[in-house]
Amino acid sequence: MKRFVTAACAALALLAAGCADDRAGGPDGGGGDGPTIAIVSKGFQHQFWQSVREGAEAEAEARGARVTFVGPPTEADVEEQVNLLTNELARSPDAVGFAALDSQAAAPLLEQARAQEIPVVAFDSGVESDVPVTTVATDNRAAAALAAEHLAEAVGGEGEVALVVHDQTSLSGRDRRDGFLEWMAQNAPGITVLEPQYGGGDQLVSADITRSIIQGNPDLAGIYAANEGSAVGVINGVRESGRDDIAVVGFDSGQAQIDAITSGAMTGAVTQDPVDMGRQLVDAALRAIDGEELPERIDTAYHWYDSTNIDDPVIRAALYE
Repeated sequence: MKRFVTAACAALALLAAGCADDRAGGPDGGGGDGPTIAIVSKGFQHQFWQSVREGAEAEAEARGARVTFVGPPTEADVEEQVNLLTNELARSPDAVGFAALDSQAAAPLLEQARAQEIPVVAFDSGVESDVPVTTVATDNRAAAALAAEHLAEAVGGEGEVALVVHDQTSLSGRDRRDGFLEWMAQNAPGITVLEPQYGGGDQLVSADITRSIIQGNPDLAGIYAANEGSAVGVINGVRESGRDDIAVVGFDSGQAQIDAITSGAMTGAVTQDPVDMGRQLVDAALRAIDGEELPERIDTAYHWYDSTNIDDPVIRAALYE
């Protein structure tokens, strides 16, 4: 039935522009008659991806291009993301933007894109491949080190701290883990870091993990959460455990983290600039379509924010709710 509905919707779309897109992410954006850029994100359950989409669509509209924006239901759905990338390549777009959940799983499809002469721009997470013409991303190691520095300060430079990471298959997940661990090892001799735990970026799973960590480590002083879903889960897990003495440092933004920082339930977080990421992704894709040589990496901004600077205009512009 689902295949029938999808096929019917696609057929009607050829006849009338009003048919809704059945793929995760909704209809195309940009609306121009220029090149089409197919963007495959990691998911749609976090506001981060909606903000990337907002920036991509704004840049596409300004440049007369079109974007499609799809993603799997959760950041644990590697197979579904591969299927979505397969579908997008079958449409023969002019370029592809790809944020890999698994840096190796999509390798054959990236080779297919090269064979089709479709330039690929990696974003948010790089891939272990020389196919992408560039990677548009935050310096996740440096950003995670900044989070580690602030957590170390919050716990007074001593005690046990834990980390809840969204995954260990994407480069962003590994970099946000390793950047944190490396800073702690080099700069915080009085802090013991527990083994990383992985919650798939799922709020409920991350909350369960947090409660288990606290139960097994009653002297825990702090927790670092490596993405939006992980952070929301950690905030909830700490609250449900009745441990308001635990310092929580997060990554990304979203209303739940903003509220937690404002209320004092969270020390602070590192935010990326997803709107800027979306804009730079589309800009890079259009430049690649025109045959322009691009740098290996295009860094996007990140900022530390807490109760002391959350209303600063520079910070506010990078937060997403």
